Formats: sequence, C-alpha cells, structure tokens
Amino acid sequence: MRIIDLFSGAGGLTFGFYYKLVNEKFIRTDNEFIFANEKDLNAAKAFKKNFEDIHMIQGDIKDIKDEQIEEMIGANDVDIVIGGPPCQSFSTVGQRRYDDRAKLVFEYLRILKVARPKMFLFENVKGMLSMREVFYKLDAEGNVVTEDKQIGHEGGKKRTIKVPVVDYYGEKILDVIKREFGEIEEGFGYTIKEQVVNAVDFGVPQNRERVVVVGIRKDLNIEHPVFEVEKKDVLTIKDAISDLPPIGENQEKKEYTSKPITDYQQLMRGECKELKDHYCLSYGEKIRKVIETVGQGQGRNDFNKLVDEGKIEKKYYLTSGYANTYGRLEEDKPSTTITNNLATPSGLRCIHYSQNRALTPREGARIQSFPDSFEFVGSRTDITRQIGNAVPPLLAIAIARKLESLLGD
Repeated sequence: MRIIDLFSGAGGLTFGFYYKLVNEKFIRTDNEFIFANEKDLNAAKAFKKNFEDIHMIQGDIKDIKDEQIEEMIGANDVDIVIGGPPCQSFSTVGQRRYDDRAKLVFEYLRILKVARPKMFLFENVKGMLSMREVFYKLDAEGNVVTEDKQIGHEGGKKRTIKVPVVDYYGEKILDVIKREFGEIEEGFGYTIKEQVVNAVDFGVPQNRERVVVVGIRKDLNIEHPVFEVEKKDVLTIKDAISDLPPIGENQEKKEYTSKPITDYQQLMRGECKELKDHYCLSYGEKIRKVIETVGQGQGRNDFNKLVDEGKIEKKYYLTSGYANTYGRLEEDKPSTTITNNLATPSGLRCIHYSQNRALTPREGARIQSFPDSFEFVGSRTDITRQIGNAVPPLLAIAIARKLESLLGD
C-alpha cells in the first residue's frame, strides 16, 4: 500500500503498517510511506529514529501546501491516509468558526481532497462517540465571554482561572465528520463507519478502548471492515513486564538481569541487548507513604479511608486526585489504560504491582506493546507523552492487516 501518515506521534499506528508479525518476529512490510507529519519536535525525532526511511515533515500540518503534497504523491494512487486528528477541543465561536485544534480535522479533510486515497483511517478515544461541538457565548463586539472559575480539590489550595462561557452544544463531532467527509466534492466522498475496539483483544496487555473510524471511497466496491477479537486469553501486566529488573527510587537499569519468561516478553525483547528508559525518579515523603500503603487494586479513596480511621496521620490525607489515582496495578489482570502520566504516582493507576514506585517509561512502552528496541526522545515528560498518546503497535498491526486484505495487498 501507498500511505500518507498524519499526526504520527512517535509512530505507534505507523508501526502496524511498517511491520507485520511473522513467526513471532516483527518483519518489514512492502508498504510505501509517501510522507509522515508530526508537529511535536521530540515525537518527530523519535519517529525518525525508528523509521529512518520514511520522509518525516516536522511541523504544523497547515504549513504543508497542496502543491507539495501533489509533488510527493507523484503519478501513482494513494491507498490510505492514516492518523487521527485530535477532536477533544472541537470548540467554536460564532457560527462554526472552529478553534485551532478542532480545525485539524478540516486539515485532514484538505489532504483527503488532494490525495484522494482509497481509504482513510483514524483512531480516537472512546469518548469521541459522545463529543459535541461547543459554541461559546460572544459579547456585542464578537469576543468570547469568560467567567471566573475556581479549580482545585476539597481541602486543598484553589486558584481562579478564566474560562469561556458555553452558549450551547451543537452536533456530535462524529456526525460532523461523516457529513463533511461523506460528500467532499460532487462525485467524491467516503462511506464512513466506526467501531469500538479494545487493545486487550489484540494481544496487548492493557484495557484500552478506542474508536476506529474507517472511510472508504464511494466509487470503490469495498466492504467496510469488522475488527474481530484475535486473542481470547488476555495477557496480564505481570506477563508483560515481570522480566524487567527491579529498581527503586533514583535508580536506572540498562541491562537485563534475567531471561524472558513469557512469549510476549520474548517478542518485546527480540534481539535487543540494551535496556532503555528503565528508570525511576525520587518521591517526597507523602507520595512515598501512599505508595508503601496502597495494595493491588487500591487507590486514593482506600488510602484516605485509613487516614479517616486514624490508622495514618492526618498530614498524609490526599486532597487532590480521583478514585483511581494513586492506584496500584493488579498483577493478574491487564493494565488499565496507559496515559501520559504513567510514571507519576498521582496519575491514573500506574503504581507497580509489587515494587514501591510508579511504572518506568520502558514498562509503559511494554504495556503499550512497543518492542524494547523502539526508541523515544526527550525528557521523561516527552517520552511518557509519546508512549501514552500512541496507538498500541500490536493493535495497529491487526488493523493494518485487515485493511490490506480489503485492498487486495
């Protein structure tokens, strides 16, 4: 297939179209990538480290001109455009004058007009199904009206910020996309269907529900894909990371100290000899107390209950976070959804199931199904963002093979 890869991040979705799984090894496919685009500098650098032969355009998608795209495509057809534009900030002022992040959906549409691929694919959070346009209230001069709002949590310090005043909510975002992408120009558009998939059903040791949206050009006689469960036996977090060497605060390990225990661990390690991004920073006294106290499956509320019962000093009471923050993972279950805060104990359930620390970036990458040879770039925050934002590579592989089969590749 000939592919254009947009909003590529470090390359989780790319991985599935770049590699296939043969005899439990990742093997390069015959797919051709015309170009990839990513705005974030460190994510683009990571992409280039892992996919050296793909032409990466680092920068704002709005700066890629139509003529430039046409020149890169050349005389041959484009089979598919992949990559999900962010939809979380689909806000408007006035009559559908969308904010900058929402406009990225229409940049995607612009590139479809130029490339006219046989298919397009993008993945987004499950919440996309219920996301709606947000129309902000305007004053007489056409400026967005704001109001003061206090943020913070009960018992903690609060601060006041300015937030736009919502006038009303419009259409569902998915309905907007189906309308705009369904009839792009006279005689040219896409039939669009969406499906919720869970990465755990495709060999990923993580419960991660996402929406997969596929558009197929209307002039083609191609049935929409159905992504069916591939793995009936789910992998646990222990299956995924138990071979990685134990570490404590302010430690880093760069060598494996044991052999892989499971087939998944062997797949992730491959021929890799050097362990990368397996490190832990230090914690303050309060965070350390929380980590030492919460058991598997427990979190913030369980800890605060012990404070309320007088079993732990009141000074340790957690005034911020939600029920599933400061949570310890359960070794005999898949991980909960990996986020950008996977290495931060106050994040959504990311404390190691048996060691008193949060996950390391490499453990997060393993849970996402990135092989140990995959490199990330930047600070710890940059790296965990690249990991947490990615499509799990094993899920991407399953999606890619299904779409290739529909196109006859």
